Amino acid sequence: MSKMSKALTIGEVAATIGVSTHTLRYYEQAGLIRAVGRTQAGHRLYSPADLDWLQFVMRLKATGMPIAGMQAFAALRAEGQSTVGERRDLLVAHRDAVLARIAELQSNLGAIIDKIAYYETAGRTPAASAPTRQNDETQSLSHSDEDSPWNTHKTIATPGAGTN
Repeated sequence: MSKMSKALTIGEVAATIGVSTHTLRYYEQAGLIRAVGRTQAGHRLYSPADLDWLQFVMRLKATGMPIAGMQAFAALRAEGQSTVGERRDLLVAHRDAVLARIAELQSNLGAIIDKIAYYETAGRTPAASAPTRQNDETQSLSHSDEDSPWNTHKTIATPGAGTN
């Protein structure tokens, strides 16, 4: 729960969570946040609970959850306690997609690290005696002066993982 006890203006909320006021209006229009309170002049006033929810929405966004997924989660939340299981299922599916994306990124990082090591070695070794590399199946691949394919790591992510 937020430690803030007073209502915040749209500008204050935007500055607090690091988005534009336009984005906050869009999120409200898209159903990602419920309609917020208003002053007599019609200016939005966000409660501490609204700010807590927005911070959760921003965390979902940061993990790569598509807007449609965030909208589905927000709609279930608006229906109340009876949708707790469905919300959990959405988060479990998203967690699995994030884990698959992390595995894919780790594999890609491994390929980059291998390529950097190759270039570091190649920079210290005369071309005639350049080292050979082993791929995952232990087949020897020799590097030439030109870049060779990055085939020492395999992508292991599930289909559709990390897509928006």
